[in-house]
Order: sequence, then C-alpha cells, then structure tokens
Amino acid sequence: MQYMLKRPDTIVIGGTGLVGSHLLWLIAQQGPVIASCRTIKNKERVRRFFLFCDSKKGEEIFSRIEWIQLDILNLDELARSLKDMRKVYHCAALVSFHRIDFYNCIKINRGGTANVVNACLEIPDIRLCYVSSTAAIGQNPGGEIDENCLWKASDINSGYSVSKFGAEKEVWRGIEEGLNAVIINPCTIIGPGPWEEGSMEMFRVAKNGIFFYPSGCNATVDARDVATSMVFLMNSDIRNERYLCTGTNKDFRGLFVAITREMNKTPPLIYAPKWLAIPISYLLETVSLVRKKRQGMTIESARAAYATRVYNSNKLKSLMPNTFFSLEESIQHAIKGRII
Repeated sequence: MQYMLKRPDTIVIGGTGLVGSHLLWLIAQQGPVIASCRTIKNKERVRRFFLFCDSKKGEEIFSRIEWIQLDILNLDELARSLKDMRKVYHCAALVSFHRIDFYNCIKINRGGTANVVNACLEIPDIRLCYVSSTAAIGQNPGGEIDENCLWKASDINSGYSVSKFGAEKEVWRGIEEGLNAVIINPCTIIGPGPWEEGSMEMFRVAKNGIFFYPSGCNATVDARDVATSMVFLMNSDIRNERYLCTGTNKDFRGLFVAITREMNKTPPLIYAPKWLAIPISYLLETVSLVRKKRQGMTIESARAAYATRVYNSNKLKSLMPNTFFSLEESIQHAIKGRII
C-alpha cells in the first residue's frame, strides 16, 4: 500500500532573499517547507547558503524545501499556492530607491501584499507574518523611534517608504477583516548573501575602500535575528501586532569604519557635506534615468544618508529569549558567508 506524503503547511514567499534564506534555514531544520521564487535558478544561492551554515548537513536540509515559481501579482496563482497552508511568511518585495522604480515598488510591494492578504482571507485558520520595514514607521526628530511613531505623507518620503507603508496598510486591512497576522519592521539587514543587491551593496562598495562619509545615523540588524524573531512570533499566541526589529544604532561613519576594518580596507576619512552630496545625487540619478540603468547614488538614498534615525525595539527584544548579535558579529558573519 502506498502512503501519500502530507504536503508542508508552511510557505516562505520570497525564499531566495536575505531574510527568506535565513528563514528557510531555521524552518527546514524542523521539517519540510515550501518556498517561492521568481525564477527557479535563484534557489542555487540558497543551497550555497545552507552549505555555508553546515557543510555536512546543509545539502540534506536544503532537500526538504519544495520550490515553486510564484508571481504575487497573480491572485489566482497565489490562491492555489496557499490553499493548504497554515503559516505564510511574506518576504517578497522590491527594494529600490530609484525614481524609475516608483510605480513598480507600489505595484509589487502594495499590490502584491494586497493579493497575499486576500488569498489568506479565503483560508480558515491561516496565519501570516509580513516583513515590513522601518521605512513604514514614522519619525521622531530628536528622540527614539518606536512602533508608536506614525508614518506621515511627505515630499521627502522615498518611493520605497510609500510602498511599504501602503503594503502594511493592506495587512492591517486584512486584520480588520479577521486575518490572524503579525508584522515585523526590520531596519538595514546584514547577513550572508549577494553583495550586488539590497542592503548588502554597501559591502561591495567597502571592498574597494570607502573614502567619504555622510553625517546620518541609522540602525542595522542581523538577518539571523530577523528570521529568529519571525519564527518566534509565528509560534506564539501573539496576533495583530507589529514589532520593530533593530539591532545596533550607528552613525554611517562608524558603520563604514567597522566594515572596512574587518576587510582591511581604507576607512572613510573625509566628510562629504550634504550641500555637495544632494546636487551630485540629482546628477547621477538623471544620468541613470537617461541610460535606464540603476546604478550609483540616488536622491532618496542621499537624503537618507544625512538623516538621523535612532530606533528602539524593546517591545520585541523584551519577548525574545535570546539577545541580538552585535554589529561586529553581524559584519564578520556577512563577510565570511558572502554568496557570489
């Protein structure tokens, strides 16, 4: 007699990204899991990450993942993929600060999340964990930013910020309609992954030495802490809450010094004044728009580099049984596990 194996009831949407790959490592150690990706070939980077985590067992743990191609803009496709799920981790997003990507950010981040929420609402007893961003949290000039700081519309908000705030509104709308969900808002995430995309691009820049630094301040968090926090929240009775997920608050000069020191590269020594950086960013982004190439500093990234943001994520950390990794530990781990 043949027995049909039960299909996994957990899915990670966006499984090849920095957060998704770390989530899969935690979940797959416990059993089978489904992961979505835009192209199947991207799963190879996750396999290499698993081998970095454990050279002996990584391949076997990786084999527990059932990969599917999934377009979150296709509601019918989503509905079929989530049909038998009980836990949904939604990590898929477009992270871009280029003006040319504004409408794509809105379409993918808000529109795609609306589809995920709508698909989940059709399934009884399903639970959603949505990866939002500190970009969807409001500001608190001169003070610490926490979950109570409300996002406000502004001409200086990045397109990415607008899209993530809109996406989070879709999750809250789902919660109002009865969806069991939690939201996590990480800051700049550091971890083993490609250095050509997302927050890890600063490591690619640092590889050749960083000579200039801006005056701003932001926070970083280890990808392992983000994944661990998400699994913890999903396995708890907590629902209808959102949590800032931040590690170390650090000014950009201190962050760049820490990264270049670990690489034995030139640290930043020269302050780049805002009055000079902003006009240059306008010029560079105009060139990018003309050439239709997403490269170099953007207006939005330049503005962020001179903003001072200090985050307080005690709401989450007070629940967690483990302490977060230090900035130095995160940088060392990211460099050691670089995935090409």
